[in-house]
Amino acid sequence: MLKKLTDKIYYLPFNEETDRPILGYVKGEKYSLMVDAGNSKKHVELFMEEIKKENLKYPDFVVITHSHWDHTYGMKYVDAPSIVCRRTNEYLENMSKWQWSDEAMEERLKSGEDIEFCDTMIRREYPDRKEINVTTADIVFEENLNINLGGIVAQAMKLDSSHADDCVVVFIPEEKTIFIGDIISEDFHHGEPVYYKHKLLSLTEKFKELEFETALFGHMEPFEKSELINWLNEVEIEIVD
Repeated sequence: MLKKLTDKIYYLPFNEETDRPILGYVKGEKYSLMVDAGNSKKHVELFMEEIKKENLKYPDFVVITHSHWDHTYGMKYVDAPSIVCRRTNEYLENMSKWQWSDEAMEERLKSGEDIEFCDTMIRREYPDRKEINVTTADIVFEENLNINLGGIVAQAMKLDSSHADDCVVVFIPEEKTIFIGDIISEDFHHGEPVYYKHKLLSLTEKFKELEFETALFGHMEPFEKSELINWLNEVEIEIVD
């Protein structure tokens, strides 16, 4: 069920069964914006069904927070221009060449190109992996992009993160809301989960600067700003330089 955060901000909650993250919706006076494209055609279809129930129009754009499969493999099925940072598009270009046989997936696990958790969840979401169709974006930006939706502006910003080197947040100043994808998560893709000290400090300081009240994280319920800062200040996972 779609949840209403403010008169202009909605989101479809995460689902742990196949690692589906939050999908966001920002309602401007002229344009609407989807945040993240989900992990499959079925995920996108569910989101579109839910916004229709709320009499919200089909999104005019979709902004992606980072390249990981659960946030991007639905891009092909969103009938709107997709927007990503350049680093994300480079990853998507690479993944678009992947093969999805058992042998190819096992080889990516051996090489470290993918991890067991993602492999497991992809198999759950896609009983028929022939349905996977990774695509690159329509619009690519470098570090920052402002999107005027009419009455409100969505600010896409690439920030430091231990989780991935292409993480983007979508800040809606007028609604004091920020979509943060998985930017506060640790690095799961290079051995044991870790945070990198300089990236963690940089991200924490940036969040302190931004004037928001609510942060929507990809795989949990929304945070208040103070909760988010406390999370970053009190992480228990190993921190390395």
